[in-house]
Amino acid sequence: MLTVDTGGERLGLTVSGVIGLSLEPPLIAVSVSHQAAMHELLRACRGFALSLLAGDQEAIAQHFARGVPPFAHWHGIATREGAEGAPLIDAALGWLECRTEAEHPAGDHTLFVGEVLAATPGRSAPPLVHLGQTYTSVRG
Repeated sequence: MLTVDTGGERLGLTVSGVIGLSLEPPLIAVSVSHQAAMHELLRACRGFALSLLAGDQEAIAQHFARGVPPFAHWHGIATREGAEGAPLIDAALGWLECRTEAEHPAGDHTLFVGEVLAATPGRSAPPLVHLGQTYTSVRG
């Protein structure tokens, strides 16, 4: 789950993957469609957060993948504020809080590169995985 908060405007988007780019400094990347409402907000803010969802959080992933109208965007979603301001989804497996370092055009998407400022572990549970057209939980 990718989240931002820019000037009090909070938005979340289910992303299909996170790319590890570097250990020193710790850099990750996410790809966001130019058509997504998140795209311009992400460009406008200085950072973002990622909440790594557990297998029992499929409803949250589906909620943010559907493009819920702004008035209902956070309805029923438990969050807490991260150190950098972006909302963090409660009960996740962990959270990454990032400062945006670069953005690179990639076809109809932009690859946003973030420096990880904080990596916080959450609860221990199987992760939520999107495989094909469905969500599943992988047991380790």
